[in-house]
Amino acid sequence: MILSVMMTLVAQFAVLAPVFADINKGLTGIGAGLAVGLAAIGPGVGEGQIVSSAIEGMSRNPETADNLRATMILGVALDETTGIYGLLIAILLIFVY
Repeated sequence: MILSVMMTLVAQFAVLAPVFADINKGLTGIGAGLAVGLAAIGPGVGEGQIVSSAIEGMSRNPETADNLRATMILGVALDETTGIYGLLIAILLIFVY
């Protein structure tokens, strides 16, 4: 039963492939936009929390400001990589598919 449904869908897709080509381009663009947009939410929130905590720590204990600053920069750099991964996925979606 499932195999026959799958075969029917494959046959219908083969007949309508030229029509779906334009739809696939549009859906690829939507997917790329979602990849960048959703991947930017995490780093935005994360970097805000990292910097907020670092500034709070510096204000409570000014002697450790240099150590906290270095740790904050490392944390922000690592947090930003998730946004870059989303951009990479979007570029792959646009240029490969």
